[in-house]
Amino acid sequence: MVKGTEFSKVLIANRGEIACRVIRTARRMGLATVAVYSDADANARHVREADEAIRLGPASARESYLDIQAVIDAAKRTGAGAIHPGYGFLSENASFVKALDEAGIVFVGPPASAISAMGDKSAAKARMHDAGVPLVPGYHGDDQNDARLKEEADAIGYPVLLKASAGGGGKGMRVVESGGNFQAALEGCRRESQAAFGDQRMLIEKYLTQPRHVEVQVFCDSQGDGVYLFERDCSVQRRHQKVLEEAPAPGMSEELRREMGEAAVRAAQEIGYVGAGTVEFLLDADSSFYFMEMNTRLQVEHPVTEMITGEDLVEWQLRVAMGESLPKRQEELTLTGHSFEARIYAEDPEQDFLPATGHLERFVLDLSGAGLNPDRVRLDSGVETGDEVSMHYDPMLAKLIVWGDDRIQALATLGRALAALDVRGVTTNRAFLQRLASHPAFQQAELDTRFIERHEAELFAPRDYRLEDYAGAALVALDQLHRAQKERSPWDRHDGFRLNAPRRIRIALCDPSDAQAEDAESLVTVEATRQQDQQSWRLTIGDESCQGWLQSLEGDAVAITLDGHRRRLQARLDENAIVLADAQGETRLYWQRLDKVDHGQHETAATLTAPMHGTVVALLVEPGTPVEKGMPLMVMEAMKMEHTLSAPADGQVESFHFDKGDTVGQGDVLLEFAADE
Repeated sequence: MVKGTEFSKVLIANRGEIACRVIRTARRMGLATVAVYSDADANARHVREADEAIRLGPASARESYLDIQAVIDAAKRTGAGAIHPGYGFLSENASFVKALDEAGIVFVGPPASAISAMGDKSAAKARMHDAGVPLVPGYHGDDQNDARLKEEADAIGYPVLLKASAGGGGKGMRVVESGGNFQAALEGCRRESQAAFGDQRMLIEKYLTQPRHVEVQVFCDSQGDGVYLFERDCSVQRRHQKVLEEAPAPGMSEELRREMGEAAVRAAQEIGYVGAGTVEFLLDADSSFYFMEMNTRLQVEHPVTEMITGEDLVEWQLRVAMGESLPKRQEELTLTGHSFEARIYAEDPEQDFLPATGHLERFVLDLSGAGLNPDRVRLDSGVETGDEVSMHYDPMLAKLIVWGDDRIQALATLGRALAALDVRGVTTNRAFLQRLASHPAFQQAELDTRFIERHEAELFAPRDYRLEDYAGAALVALDQLHRAQKERSPWDRHDGFRLNAPRRIRIALCDPSDAQAEDAESLVTVEATRQQDQQSWRLTIGDESCQGWLQSLEGDAVAITLDGHRRRLQARLDENAIVLADAQGETRLYWQRLDKVDHGQHETAATLTAPMHGTVVALLVEPGTPVEKGMPLMVMEAMKMEHTLSAPADGQVESFHFDKGDTVGQGDVLLEFAADE
């Protein structure tokens, strides 16, 4: 590695939010920035924000971001003197670092020897043992004979954890509960490891039943000095991937913090480390801790460390890469407050966290509406409203980071910030993160690496809606109808007006998961009667009723008052669902007005788009047939109700896009209509 070399331009060999993150700090330091991109990312945010950008190749990561020569050529072409790898892709690739050394380009990271030392987990554990770093009881030997591995597992005692020696990211890893299951688990791990890493070697460790995943942020310079910037708790994971992280780790004594920190620095110095690294430990209930692995790069969750220390870790990386000494000594580092990071993934938690794709119709953090202090909330994002989320890369869209004076305050801010994040067009885990953060066990810091599995029943329980949920959603629907009516001609309004009687409107509400169900038991009808004050409504739901009104506040915020109880919420329309969110979670309900002046004809006739997910029931005219304004054109069924779309003007249907029996999505254009001149 070229050290002690000044550079004025840095290329970021990555994409998404980490590329944007590095660009932000580099620009503040006066460094020019170069982005690289694949065909799938030609108009991505990191490309738009960099000073220059170079195409690497097709959408496939192997043909673009993982193409070492293409990355080096991009640096040479633009005159970039250094390359920051971000995380993932080439960030822990020793061959890449060697190639940069040969090309005379500074790698913003550790030397190739350090990456190699920690890349082989078995060899790394042997070196950690020599350095006096505590290890989980296990076997890390070279003898990979089936019988020897089984013998070692029996000696350690079940349950044991089988891990690919060259692995990471949960691949080639299985918990073995008994000796009878060992051989099948071994063969499965070997297959996964061979496919993912081209290496079948296994290591075995004692499986701790309820450990916490606590990692220490370390930094070393090329002069041999090292410090630790305290610890993070990353216990809450799904499929061995972190979901919620926090710093500092709850319940840490100063003595334990110092012991873990010093052990982490010893681990880094043992392999001649330079730059930012993370030493990961398993922390048992009795405060015993054991070395797990070292990530020889910047971690996804580094912002929580930045929030509690006030340090910019990317700036530290760049300065150390220039050959400078560490910006601060150990005794100069301070820990203040508490921070959380929530990873926003494009995925569906209800479908086993299946990754999602699509067009981001809206991606906005409404700080003002949620009443949040911008100095205490940070959104590190690689996307913006209007971007496409493709299937080619990791589904993480952004990281929502918050800070508070203590854990309780930081948790409250996290809940409000999650409620204020409005993502439309792509399914995300935002609501699931709210359920996690508001779970009583998480609030009490009862953490371990199987948190989600242990609390799965509560985290994925069907939503139990209350009167206030339906009433609040109905008030939002009524407000939307009022806004729409204001745009109409006085002679074409359907606002529930009744001669010599209060205005009355009926709203149907349904859980989105039940909208296509075979029965209509979940359909709830709210009858809303306008009160004499012309501001509030009497809302009747079955045998219950309440009086309520809605006030619009700044941003997406509204104040909903029910029987004198006023609550501040984030309110928005997502497709044809009403979403009400606060720090405790969200209510999401499909809605539809039931009563119409024309006894059932759908009010959105002029749109010619599907008002909600449903099925086409009938096509009522032949294409090319002249029709008059208001004539029914087609019927669709949704939420157990039929909705008729009518001609918006005199003219003719040129073509229907769907046939009888077809399923349509909300917003789908149903037909082409040509109005008469």
